[in-house]
Parts: sequence; structure tokens; C-alpha cells
Amino acid sequence: MLGSANIRSVAAVAVAVVLALALAGPASAFNPDTEVTVGSPSTPFSQNKQNEPWVAIDPAHPNVLAAGANDNIDLEACNAGNPTTCPFTNGVGVTGVTFSLNAGDSWTQPTYTGLTARHCLGPAACVPAVGPIGTLPWYYENGLASDGDPALIFGPRPDGNGHFSWVNGSQLYFANLTSSLSGQRNDTFKGFEGIAVSRTDDVAAAAAGDKSAWMAPVLASKQSSATFSDKEAITADQVSSSTYFGNVYICNTDFRSVGGPPEPIRVTRSTDGGDTWSSVQISQASNTGIGEGRAGGRQGCAIKTDSHGVVYVVWRGAFMGEAVVWLSRSFDGGARFDRPRVVGTTGTVGAFDPAQGRFTFDGVAGARTNSSTSIDIANGAPTGGGATDRVVIGFVNGELGLNHERAMVRYSDDGGDTWSA
Repeated sequence: MLGSANIRSVAAVAVAVVLALALAGPASAFNPDTEVTVGSPSTPFSQNKQNEPWVAIDPAHPNVLAAGANDNIDLEACNAGNPTTCPFTNGVGVTGVTFSLNAGDSWTQPTYTGLTARHCLGPAACVPAVGPIGTLPWYYENGLASDGDPALIFGPRPDGNGHFSWVNGSQLYFANLTSSLSGQRNDTFKGFEGIAVSRTDDVAAAAAGDKSAWMAPVLASKQSSATFSDKEAITADQVSSSTYFGNVYICNTDFRSVGGPPEPIRVTRSTDGGDTWSSVQISQASNTGIGEGRAGGRQGCAIKTDSHGVVYVVWRGAFMGEAVVWLSRSFDGGARFDRPRVVGTTGTVGAFDPAQGRFTFDGVAGARTNSSTSIDIANGAPTGGGATDRVVIGFVNGELGLNHERAMVRYSDDGGDTWSA
């Protein structure tokens, strides 16, 4: 359907499932389900809990996969200390990482060292200590905690002289939320929550548990004293024919009042393999329209590039009292973006859920669904050969009301100027 045999990184979202089913043919062609978070224990709760997965596939070596999830494997058990609470353990990371070197047939969750609370099984109160972790390494040692919301992408490895080539090998970029280890603002960076990027150019060693295969995390987000950076997505220009081959891009919502409005969409890029990052705001900041609860503000961005290096960013927001999907593009490698345009309508979001105190798509006992927008582009990675550059977006539409929500797909064959109905 996408017109390209190349495999690219996708988030675990509705449109990915729709497209995979369309491409795969009969259900009998599927391999049996394979557990990815193989390091997770069966008990206790919440050490056995994961959510918000993301998977990345190396386009130059399609047998190599990396996955991330919010993973509580290193947290204390709920009955440690006060048995009526089930807290996150201060300073202990929750960004789980797993690898497959055989196209997803089997997975490995490596064990590193860092601040852990695995040993806190109760009833005594938990005292974290340095020990085995199944989450990203080097955060504790750098005064940080990995806070989940994983986003992963493979790109070409830089050669150290400003050039990128798949001949050099591949580099995995792993973005996630991060905070100060002590929980005190301004210890390591401004604001409440930032976005850090971990990297490895030796996936085999990282999968085998070699902590030294990972570089120290780099803070990518632009922070002020009140910033809560959140809801990030990442992509890399993986097409060797592109003018901006090797660039890496992150989009996120830039909450500027401790998780609330104003909340513009921001794009951060690196042109040197992730060593340094620069940032640009691509949407207005104020909350206009019908309010953050129903669909105002800006949430759930996604980002991809085409075979010419054009950067596409989509997100959910509001326009003229209606919930919509916005698109903005960059034609100069992420330095500047054009004026956002509406490319889809999502409708007002479900019904008011008193458990969460907000509007949700399903709203049953506080449950929520992923209403974020997703995007993919047939860019022909890794070489650009045969690229159609068809842009496909997926989003949830709630115009028909509660329990009648729909998963919508639209595509563009002219670079986002016009879209299918």
C-alpha cells in the first residue's frame, strides 16, 4: 500500500496496525505472538507492568529491532512500606529497553546497573540501591532518572567528520522523558521534565548487557524554569539520497505551566549524530478554540521525513471550535517550518469522565485510548530507491459520539498539499 518494500520505524498506533494488516495478507501468514518484555517478572505488581510501547527497525539491517516501553521492572513492590499505596520509586528509571537480532522472532531485555528498587518487596520501606536494572543505563550516574514515554529510531552512524553513511553502520537514538535524580528542579536542568536522548552504535553489545555500548544521555529539549516537556516523537532522515541525510528530529508538546497551557509544539533537531540539539517552535502557544479538555491545546505529535528530506509534523489541536489534525512542514532540514494547515477533523472527544476529570474517548472507569495522530511516509529508506513519498496519517474521530469512535486514515501523494477523503 505504501509503495515501498523498505521497513521503517513505526509507533505502536492504530494506523500501523491497519497498514500491516493490509500488507500482510491472510492471518495464517503471521508468526505466533512473541513476548517482547522478556525480562519482566510474573509478579509482583507493579514490577510486572509495561505500557506505551514503541518499536524501531534498522532499515539497513531489517533483522535488527529495538523496542522501548514504560516498564516498572525496577520499581518497588506495592506492599513495600505503606501497603495502601503503589508509588513510583524516587530516582528509579522506568524506560525499559529490549532488542531483537532476528527480525522479531525472539527478544532480549538486557540487564545493566543503576539505581534500582527490585529488592524492595516489603513490608519494610524501600531504600533504593545500585544494582541490576532492565531500563536505560547511565541516568543515575549523570544525576538523572529515565521517566518513560519512549521514542526510538535508527539512523546512519556519523563518521566524526560531519558525514553520515550506512557504510559506517547504524546508530540507535532512544528519546525519553527525564527528570532530576533528586526530584529537585534546576539540579541538572531547568524545569520539571525534559527530553533526553540515549544512543548506541553497537546494538549487539547493548543487547548483550554491555553498559559501555551506550553513550551518556544528552538533554535535547529547550527548558525554562516552568517547562514540562512531554509527548515526544522522534525520527531520523534515513534516506541516503536526501540533502539532510543523517539529521535527527524530535517533536513534543512544550507545556509551560507544569503540565498545562500554554503548550506549543516544538521541533528539536540534531545534525551531528545527537551530540548537540537546536529547537524551534512551530505552532502558536496560547490555547484557543474549544479548550484543552475537549481538544484544544496541542497534543500527540508525530514526525517523519520523505526521500527529499522534507520534514512533516502532525499533531492534534483545535481550529474554529473544532478538534482537528494539524500539519507543518520544513523544506530546509528543520531550520524553519511553514504555516500549519488543517488536514483532518477529529471531532469533540467523547464524554466527560469523572474518574479522570476530563473528556476522553471512552471514559470507562478512568480508562483512556491513544487519540494521538500517527504518520508514515514511503520514502524508500535506506537509499530512496523506488520511493513514492506517499504520506499516510492515522487519527481517531469522535464526531459520532461516545462508543462510536472511528480510526481514520488519509493519504497524500503531493507532499501534503491535498489529501484523500
